Amino acid sequence: MTDLTYNPHKEINLEDRKRRLLFRAWHRGIKELDLIFGNFVEANIKDFTLEDIIWFESLFEENDQEILGWVTNGENVPEKFDDEMIARIQKLDFMTLKAK
Repeated sequence: MTDLTYNPHKEINLEDRKRRLLFRAWHRGIKELDLIFGNFVEANIKDFTLEDIIWFESLFEENDQEILGWVTNGENVPEKFDDEMIARIQKLDFMTLKAK
């Protein structure tokens, strides 16, 4: 379960947070994460709840190298991120992801 106390963007409305999240998903700094998160967020963002947005905002504060291990290898995923959302991302067929 995501820690809903992490909410530094609470003054931004949900639609603007979704647009910000989509941009951040495509601009991680590591091309592999751009492809993984960009494609995943773009495909699912219309259904994201506020809790989902907060989950990603919190995740995106973590180190990219560690995140890459969590999503591709399931390595040492912290408890706060070890949930249904990370499982969905881990199930992606990485070979079919499209670059922007």
